[in-house]
Amino acid sequence: MKLELEQATLQFAEPVLTAGGQLRERKTLLVKLTADDGVAGFGESAPLEPYDGVSLERAERALRRHATVLAAERGRAGSYTGVGALDACRRADPLPQALAAVDLALWDIAGRRAGRPVAALLSDEPLARVPVNATVAALDRAGAAEQAGRAAGEGFSCIKLKVGAGDDAGRVAAVRAATGPAMALRLDVNGAWSVEHAVSEIGALSPAGLELVEEPVHGVEQMRRVRERVAVRVAIDETAAMTGALSAGCADAVCLKVARCGGISGLLAAAALVRSTEADVYLASSFEGPLGVAAAVHAAAALGSRGPLLHCGLATLRMFAGVDERALAVLDGAIATPLEAGLGVQP
Repeated sequence: MKLELEQATLQFAEPVLTAGGQLRERKTLLVKLTADDGVAGFGESAPLEPYDGVSLERAERALRRHATVLAAERGRAGSYTGVGALDACRRADPLPQALAAVDLALWDIAGRRAGRPVAALLSDEPLARVPVNATVAALDRAGAAEQAGRAAGEGFSCIKLKVGAGDDAGRVAAVRAATGPAMALRLDVNGAWSVEHAVSEIGALSPAGLELVEEPVHGVEQMRRVRERVAVRVAIDETAAMTGALSAGCADAVCLKVARCGGISGLLAAAALVRSTEADVYLASSFEGPLGVAAAVHAAAALGSRGPLLHCGLATLRMFAGVDERALAVLDGAIATPLEAGLGVQP
């Protein structure tokens, strides 16, 4: 197998404020993987250093190692989905954000060979549409209300509001007033609170009607202590990367991400582990490009056919300038699962 690599840069239409600072652009690594029979598939490595601590340079080094071992794996790619090739890459360098690119490309190849979308390889009855949430990031009441009202008008039935800084109570109230009582409202704290502060804040904000609070604190034991003391459902995101977190039973729901799980294959395994604890799952993007979002949509469509799936945080391509999102457009609060062979999008 031949692995080719190039860097891509996506520009945000407006700067995005995250727990790790302000983002104006998103750099990723695009992978083209050509099998011995000439079929090519595409993948994406999308580390986000402020979020996962992995630099683009570290991911590129890992993928260079993967390219070397894949070239040596000629004729020994393993099964239909390239399990042998992925295992060889894992032995060379187990960095999940790099393995994700290879895994996506292998699934893309498998779908193209079969003439079927990846979701149809993962499930006999994948969801035709994956429900997604809108994200409200405005730090003022008027801005939050305007963004929430626009999302409601576009057909979203779930909104995620970034909190943990500024006038949280005022913005929560403004969003609820703008959307009405039927809108599912979840809060994302990015681990900014202490246990005591989380308990206090969740109690104060809960009368607005909250679906869940994502990552109110950071760490398995801290999450467990918060969960024991609040009536609102809590979810983990960043904490999910910690050893043992997926099976710890410390949250009511777990946010999974393709890059962090090492690709579609790793994400499905992680979801099975989470569900064994009776927690719900949902998927989210960490501002990947079209390939990463498409992979998450296919995985979500398969997971939704096997059990409850909460609204996924995959409506992120619209945040970039100049990105053609037609294949993954949000319509009435959902993304249609691509029907084309493979991942269904081009880099």
